[in-house]
Amino acid sequence: MSEATAAAAPSAGARHSTRPFARFEWMLAGRYLRSRRRDAGVSVIAGFSFLGIMLGVAALIIVMSVMNGFRGELLTRILGVNGHVVMYPIDRPLDDFSDVTAAVETVPGVAFAMPLVQGQVLASGLASSSTGALVKGVRGEDLADLKPVSENIRQGTLDGFSEGGGLAIGSRLAEALGLRLGDNITLVSPDGDVTPLGTTPRVKAYPVAAIFEIGLSEYDASYVYMPLAEAQLFFNHEGLAQSVEIFVDDPDRVQDLQRTIETAAGRPNYTVTWQTQNQSFFSALEVERNVMFIILTLIVLVAALNIISGLFMLVKDKGRDIAILRTMGATRGAVMRVFLITGASIGFAGTLAGLILGVVFCLNIENIRQFFSWLSGTILFNPEFYFLSQLPAEIDSGEVVLVVLMAIGLSFLATILPSWQASRLDPVEALRYE
Repeated sequence: MSEATAAAAPSAGARHSTRPFARFEWMLAGRYLRSRRRDAGVSVIAGFSFLGIMLGVAALIIVMSVMNGFRGELLTRILGVNGHVVMYPIDRPLDDFSDVTAAVETVPGVAFAMPLVQGQVLASGLASSSTGALVKGVRGEDLADLKPVSENIRQGTLDGFSEGGGLAIGSRLAEALGLRLGDNITLVSPDGDVTPLGTTPRVKAYPVAAIFEIGLSEYDASYVYMPLAEAQLFFNHEGLAQSVEIFVDDPDRVQDLQRTIETAAGRPNYTVTWQTQNQSFFSALEVERNVMFIILTLIVLVAALNIISGLFMLVKDKGRDIAILRTMGATRGAVMRVFLITGASIGFAGTLAGLILGVVFCLNIENIRQFFSWLSGTILFNPEFYFLSQLPAEIDSGEVVLVVLMAIGLSFLATILPSWQASRLDPVEALRYE
């Protein structure tokens, strides 16, 4: 007795009473999914379809999560140390920065405002090496409000920062210059003193009072925080501030507050938001994310096409079984549902396996990176080139659901044509050529 006969025998004569997706349809679909020697070609294609969908779904989840992690980490850390709105003076220098800061902080939605003096310098340590750095002169209370810095002090303390005269430097800068807590860092500014012989660079050494590690390699390797009063003297801005950086409670709504902040300052000024300053960078990330989604979706689509070819082969191979089912009373709908279940089962199982693989990979992505770094003896995801010191992954449940539904939908659509062909098979013609 053939497979179709064995599965359909209990339902013979029940042509009109068999309900959709009856037990025999599931039993027969299950038998077609099992590997047999004479069905080896079909089984191999089904296996590759399963692997293709699993890897496609997993890759989509992993890549989208990593891209989300990149954007979230960069957004958090960049906005954590740089103002959401930067105010610059117009017409006259910013000599009333204390009053402007106090006025701006009264605006609802503003967390705090920070007067700033900054400049590029050449920094050197105890060794002969030197490197460029960005000095930011800030008040001690403002530096304490910069959580990415104040909450990530690796050595030293920020207590008494304004009065102590010491500097806070990034961990990678300290490593590059061979500096430890208490050592002197020498800063050279090209905007120095004006003499009859011209402008001479200003050179001064400061003790290292604190070493921080934000986790953003570019900042850890170049940022130096100096007391505001000392920065005003060092950069020839006595009694002045170059700008005021304003931090708001909700960075995504910063444009709603921009005009209010400008008015509250009570003096001529213009402002620039973080969205304007970083627009090209985050736009590039968004474009890359969308392109990766499209490319990886093609993997799932190719796997779905494998399901089509596998089912067409299965229909051709099972022509005699289909004919026997039809002569025993199975309807065209029943035959179509058998092959729908067969193909959809491959897609559903592959999607489920890909979902589990992708989520597990994302939850352990840093450990996996470290393992492969150890295995290969190379540094994967070098922070020198990728901004962040760790590989981030942020799983978005909405995107995961979208990926799962897309994969299942493509798998189901791939089964329709071969299933319809199976249901249209003429039993007389099928048995004639057996």
